[in-house]
Amino acid sequence: MKIAAVQMDVTLGKVDLNLSAIEARLREAAANGAELVVFPECAVSGYCFDSLDEALPFAQPIPGPATEYVSAVCSDLGVFAVFGMLERDGDRVFNAAVLTGPDGVIGGYRKTHLPFLGVDQHVSYGDRAFNVHQAGDVRVGMNICYDSAFPEASRCLTLLGADLIALPTNWPPGAECVASHVLNTRAMENAVYFAAANRVGEERGFRFIGLSRICGPDGSTLAASKDDSETILYAEIDPARSRNKRVVREVGRHAIDRLADRRPDLYGALTEPHSLDRPGDR
Repeated sequence: MKIAAVQMDVTLGKVDLNLSAIEARLREAAANGAELVVFPECAVSGYCFDSLDEALPFAQPIPGPATEYVSAVCSDLGVFAVFGMLERDGDRVFNAAVLTGPDGVIGGYRKTHLPFLGVDQHVSYGDRAFNVHQAGDVRVGMNICYDSAFPEASRCLTLLGADLIALPTNWPPGAECVASHVLNTRAMENAVYFAAANRVGEERGFRFIGLSRICGPDGSTLAASKDDSETILYAEIDPARSRNKRVVREVGRHAIDRLADRRPDLYGALTEPHSLDRPGDR
């Protein structure tokens, strides 16, 4: 499958304008042969809302108007899309990502790890278990931005069978190391493909750095943006590579399998509640 990561600007609070931009780039990527296209975090709504009350009018249910709009484009083109939006569920709002295809919504994800930044200061913590969804022949898992800083998130998706982890993101200055190194590490340590689509532009004094990247199961860089200009990255992925976790480097002498070689019986500390203060459900 040929995939794409769209690095684009987003306009705060302009849902219709942002959806039109998503459609235009989805059509461009499809015209260039992409079958699955990843867009940035909060691509529908924008990110730097100052309060929950301000963000609430731009949050939508899943499925809802925004997912119906993108799904219609996917149906017209015969492609799949992963994009970020604010999800409304009753009185709660989540920073969410959704996978849509020709037949509508395939699956959604609510951001698990929330930094003290932008709308993440005001939304609720993701409350659903990690999950993997089928997009054609590819099994897709979703994380959002800050989730990539926690290796447990990528590992959970890998154990659930993900071939590709899609990461809609809004990296500000300070995240350059994540863009340049962490994604390759997450791909390599899990033997999966990793596609991060970051936004660009400026919103309420925050600049977004671009540097989107697609990585292969061996940790190699398949495509990368070098700056914060709008662009679309492309890469060919082969699910058979991500499903073969045993890597033989020299027959009879050197082989590794980063799933089979784990020692989960010794990892109990990872699931112990931590003692650090964390804001309550927001």
